[in-house]
Amino acid sequence: MSQAIYKRIMLKLSGQALEGPDCDGGIDFQTVGRFCDEIVDVASLGVEIGLVVGGGNIFRGANASETGLDRPTGDYMGMLATVINALAIQAALENRGVFTRVMSAIEMPPVAERYIRRRATRHLDKGRVVIFAAGTGNPFFTTDTAAALRASEIGAEILIKATRVDGIYSADPESHKDAVRYEELSYSEILARRLRVMDATAISLCQENRLPVLVFDLTHPGNLLRVIQGESIGTLVKEE
Repeated sequence: MSQAIYKRIMLKLSGQALEGPDCDGGIDFQTVGRFCDEIVDVASLGVEIGLVVGGGNIFRGANASETGLDRPTGDYMGMLATVINALAIQAALENRGVFTRVMSAIEMPPVAERYIRRRATRHLDKGRVVIFAAGTGNPFFTTDTAAALRASEIGAEILIKATRVDGIYSADPESHKDAVRYEELSYSEILARRLRVMDATAISLCQENRLPVLVFDLTHPGNLLRVIQGESIGTLVKEE
C-alpha cells in the first residue's frame, strides 16, 4: 500500500452523505459503515484524522424560518443533530477497532467530551480519530466554518470536503449539463465567482491560515484513500 502524503487531516462530511442513496433524511448505517471502512484504511497508514460532520440529514438550522423558529434556535437544533451523527460514526468506527473521541462545542458530559484544543491534539497524537460535533457552538455559523476553524486550530495540513460530486463546478452539474469542473482554484476565485462549495466565512478562514481545501466525491469507493496517497482527484483550492 502506498504511503500517505499527509500526517494530519481534517475531513468534512455533510449530514446528507449519511442518508444513503434511497433515503430522505435520517441515517443509513450501511452508508455510514462504508464510509468508516475508508477511514479505517486511511488510519492504517498512520494519518491523524479529525472529522466534522453536518446535521442536515436530521435538521438544518438555516431553514428554521420555514418552521416558524427563530434562527438561533434552529441553529442550536442543527448542532444537536450533528452530535447524533457524530455518535453514529463513532460507534461504526469503534466496531471496526478504531479508537475515537467525540468532542462537542456544547457541553454534554454523558455523551461527548467538551472541546478543548490541547486535549484534541493529544487525542490525535495518540492515533485516535477525533469527531468534532456541535459546530462552533454558536448560531449563524455553518459546519463548513467549524471545519475550517478546527482544522486551523489542530494544525491540519489540509481540509478535505467529501461531497456527492467529483469537485467544484462553474454551476450545479445536476441542473446544468454544460457546467465546467475545475481542477484547481484560488480562494479569491471561489469568492469572486460565488461558487457555493463552502460559505464565504469558511473560505476566508482557510485563506487567512493558508489551509488548502480539497473537494472530492465520497460516493466513489476508495477515493478517500486515493486522495491521501496523493492522486489527483477532485478540485484543490489553495493560494494563487
